[in-house]
Amino acid sequence: MLKFKCPFRKSCVTEGRFLGWWAKSEKLTGRLTRTKKMYGSLPPLFTFGVIADIQYADIEDGFNFKHTRKRYYRNSLRLLRRANEKWKSEAVQPRFIIQLGDVIDGYNKKYDASERALETVVNELDKSAIEVHHVWGNHEFYNFSRDDLMMSALNSKTVDGTMAEDAVQSCSVSDTEESYAYHFSPAPYFRFVVLDAYDLSIIGRKEPSTRYYEALEMLQAHNDNDDLNHPPVAEGLEQRFVKFNGGFSQGQLDWLDRLLTLSDEKLEKVVVVSHLPVHPYSTDPICLAWNYDRVLSILHSHKSVVCFMAGHDHDGGYYRDASGVHHLTFEGVIETPPESEAFGTVYVYEDRMALKGNGRVSDRVLPYP
Repeated sequence: MLKFKCPFRKSCVTEGRFLGWWAKSEKLTGRLTRTKKMYGSLPPLFTFGVIADIQYADIEDGFNFKHTRKRYYRNSLRLLRRANEKWKSEAVQPRFIIQLGDVIDGYNKKYDASERALETVVNELDKSAIEVHHVWGNHEFYNFSRDDLMMSALNSKTVDGTMAEDAVQSCSVSDTEESYAYHFSPAPYFRFVVLDAYDLSIIGRKEPSTRYYEALEMLQAHNDNDDLNHPPVAEGLEQRFVKFNGGFSQGQLDWLDRLLTLSDEKLEKVVVVSHLPVHPYSTDPICLAWNYDRVLSILHSHKSVVCFMAGHDHDGGYYRDASGVHHLTFEGVIETPPESEAFGTVYVYEDRMALKGNGRVSDRVLPYP
């Protein structure tokens, strides 16, 4: 057996230990090389975490609406905990986390457990001490009214992300129909916009709201089923007209357009997030926002937009459109088996973003348009 003397120690390294160390270092070097190829040698400007459709409930496992996919209600909290631990341990800790909606499941309402379930998930998120930006999905509205959500821990709109000369600091349809839409800037020349995909819906609005009746009229014009959660057609884009989806009010769309105009002028790069996807090629059509085409038209008219992130479709999806905008739909935690993961960390650089996925979420390099 060979021995290698260590002048700075009394002990020495055996050949076996040396070869073991060498083998491990080779693996480490390989990982570092692959990482450099994907993320580059320069450190990121900042990073942020993304997770979607946790849908926690303290109940036994079940199945989706069609009884074709298993849902792991209690396990979703364990997967969130593992994601949190990973984010806390990263060399470059995420500046914030985007929670893309459906943080607890609608079943909690049935068992009068909505408040308790929300407290459980929020307490888990708080353990990281990383700022969280919450998006609202259909399951938020199954559990709480809009007024309750505005007063809850899921209202991250209070974060100050306004522009000094910005006349669109918040988005309000009227004094009584406020939209949950806001923006923030985590670093110079970067802006994130959180949209309210249930601003125009019959679950996110209640009678006698003007938005409720507008949504009901739109939905019934395309879907004549007794149960409006059943799609009007078996395939195609018309499937999106179901009760568990929604859309964006004209007031919110006008607000988004004005905000992006200012970002264009400031040479900012903008990431827009929503619970519902807005590009047909990034999701199953049944998960699309009702007026997705209106949003796409606005996104494509502004050079500042680089990415649109969404949840809702638990299978996830990705598409880069003709304008160079990346449409990322994140896989849902709720349908992720215990042995896997479903979250990501995004590394932001001057010329691109790089998504480091975990488990069902794939790695992706996202160059700016």
